[in-house]
Amino acid sequence: MAVLMEDAIQEHARMSPTIDITLIYGSVREERLCDIVAAWAAAQIETHGGFALDVIDPADAEIAKAIAGDPVARSALLARLDRAQAFVVVTPEYNHSFPAALKALIDAAKAEWQAKPVAFVSYGGASGGIRAVEHLRNVFTELHAVGLRDGVAFANAWNQFDGVGTLRDPAGAVHAFKLMLARLSWWTDALQKGRDAQPYSEAVA
Repeated sequence: MAVLMEDAIQEHARMSPTIDITLIYGSVREERLCDIVAAWAAAQIETHGGFALDVIDPADAEIAKAIAGDPVARSALLARLDRAQAFVVVTPEYNHSFPAALKALIDAAKAEWQAKPVAFVSYGGASGGIRAVEHLRNVFTELHAVGLRDGVAFANAWNQFDGVGTLRDPAGAVHAFKLMLARLSWWTDALQKGRDAQPYSEAVA
């Protein structure tokens, strides 16, 4: 069964057109583990193929300016979010939820999120960040985005990566990430066709 699933995932990658995917960092703390987890996620996307990757980090000076309201920086950020067809959010769990910097980034846009799929890679202590993801799903639902059920969660994440950012036991996480990308691709295709047939803003009574 696992072999059949792997074959299906690889065939989907070969048949699918390139998808504009944006990877979003969720933390701005110094010495953040997010750098390691997000770099791992980006490497998985690049290895999978079929995606054109953009990375948005709220710790970046221009992104921080955009969140703070600088009109030029905000216009550039909104253009990048609008261009994206799908999103992967990498988030830690802080006090049973997700970081304020990530909320500020999400709140900086509105229509740019609509009718697009969002997948989650989380990390934390025993919960693996899943409580942060549950909150994020509610937020993205309010923004008319589609939060995926399938994701990747790293419990006790500090122990899962070595000193150079390599997963000590990658098999489970790699498989989960491939499945997540397959589902993300499916939703991207379905939602893109829907937006092409009718702009989401026109879906009114």
